[in-house]
Amino acid sequence: MKILFAASEALPFKSSGGLAEVAGSLPKALRRRFVGARVVMPLYDSIPQELRDNMKFLTHIVVPVAWRRQYCGIFEAKANNVTYYLLDNQYYFHRGNQIYGHYDDAERFAFFSRAVLEILPHLGDFRPDVIHCNDWQTALVPVYQTVFYGQNEYYQGIKTVFSIHNIEYQGKYSMDLLEDVFGLSPCHSSLLEHDDCVNLMKGAIECADAVTTVSPTYAGEILTPYYSHGLDSILEQRKYKLSGILNGIDTEGYDPETDRAIAANFSAQNPANKAKCKAALQETMGLAPDAEAPLIGLVTRLVEHKGLDLVKAKLGELLENSDAQVALLGTGEFVYEEYFRKLAERFPGRVSACIDFIPALSRQIYAGSDLFLMPSKSEPCGLSQMIALRYGSIPVVRETGGLKDTVQDSGCGEGNGFSFFDFNADELLRTLHRALQGYKDQAGWGILVKRAMECDNAWGKSANAYIRLYKALVSGK
Repeated sequence: MKILFAASEALPFKSSGGLAEVAGSLPKALRRRFVGARVVMPLYDSIPQELRDNMKFLTHIVVPVAWRRQYCGIFEAKANNVTYYLLDNQYYFHRGNQIYGHYDDAERFAFFSRAVLEILPHLGDFRPDVIHCNDWQTALVPVYQTVFYGQNEYYQGIKTVFSIHNIEYQGKYSMDLLEDVFGLSPCHSSLLEHDDCVNLMKGAIECADAVTTVSPTYAGEILTPYYSHGLDSILEQRKYKLSGILNGIDTEGYDPETDRAIAANFSAQNPANKAKCKAALQETMGLAPDAEAPLIGLVTRLVEHKGLDLVKAKLGELLENSDAQVALLGTGEFVYEEYFRKLAERFPGRVSACIDFIPALSRQIYAGSDLFLMPSKSEPCGLSQMIALRYGSIPVVRETGGLKDTVQDSGCGEGNGFSFFDFNADELLRTLHRALQGYKDQAGWGILVKRAMECDNAWGKSANAYIRLYKALVSGK
């Protein structure tokens, strides 16, 4: 079985978040299960030169984008035993370090989606059984497969899967772009039109053979108006092809026993060096060198749906009434960046805010913190809580999406973290106080840390679930 994983970003080449992590690790897990998984993504000019040096030029083709005819260079690279195809067009993808947010994103990713299909006859003996598309940037692939390619003998039988990583971002554009940019005639408008605009995600839900999302809980949540951002009625109609498969993490890449980015290596069986990681993190981030103080880590985008309004409401109160420390790494909306800057000024030596994203520092926070805070308003899956568990940092989460599926409250003595359900600042504060109380019992805390580090969040079960889905589509059963 052959799978082509289409994504706008993928590690190790380009990343802005969780999608790149999945695109870099799921195909590797599929390969280990003897599935011929490959990845296709844009060739951005900001991809590091050392990675570009190992790319091989295959050929170039011309890709139709409505009335335009655009150059597409096809490059091949290998990483982690996976073949990547990187599609080159300097006009669309030579835009500096920023992947998204350009004035012509609609046209850029219409080109990419059409190119994913156009390159297939030029890939030698690799003809995919399934094209696995991800988020709105590749949502047009199932649409184009349905409208333009389904009757072509070469493309017949190729199935499409569409994964929703975050339903908030749907690819909404004016109906004026339907013909001029997306190259679709008015007779196909019903596939994409929703609330008087072109909605690319809606088109993928209509046209894909299967629709998945990144956790079982989120699959249920997006059928409700509160979480669906307007697509609940469409998903309800297509519920028969919707499923939730939990993301995993690359447990080789995230391994406290071998990670070179952290101050000292440790494991669930030999956790003593985690204390050295905590001391190193306190020194690096300018926190007081206090081994006894509970250290709360946050590695997050500073945006509303991460639950930061709850944090703003109660974190200062928690700090006033405890000896806790806070280490934050992240960027985002100014209001939250400024909040954490002022909080650090208010609690010098106890709060440190690094308004940036530094991958090595993120690992140091996972390894050096005692608690990891994720009070999200919505969280389709979340990878940070899984990484935190891997490094023995106990998650404090709201029960939503993948957080609910991966973190169980330890109040009964059997869970791996602390959780609350109501999106309420007082609930967050009570849960943090419970966690700090638990931290005081160091013997019990050691048992909790070991239990957390032994959680299995690798790709194994989820990769097998995807394989079952692919086989069902290909066999028609």
